[in-house]
Amino acid sequence: MGLMFYGGRSDTIFIEDRALAHLKVVIATKLRRNESFTLSWRHPDDSGRSTIWLHPAVPLRFVFDDPEPPELSTEWITAMANSANSSGGISLIPEDVDPGPQIPAQH
Repeated sequence: MGLMFYGGRSDTIFIEDRALAHLKVVIATKLRRNESFTLSWRHPDDSGRSTIWLHPAVPLRFVFDDPEPPELSTEWITAMANSANSSGGISLIPEDVDPGPQIPAQH
């Protein structure tokens, strides 16, 4: 299980290593462009969901259990990048799911 630490908070975000490796590529691309955005995911125990606001000036660290990086799926990266470019921000979607056209959530 991978970990993501954001900002000075001690809260840990748990994300499976393979998913975190793909997410890291998309996040790094957005932050390198100086873009701010949201990241949303479902909690592993189905107890809810979370969303955070990511900003280039806030420290971010990824920690992986596996010492070797996985082979990356360009399709999965593309699907997450497409969601990152929507008004809803990045949605951590399962690798085997085609998200189809994204419709922003209404609030």
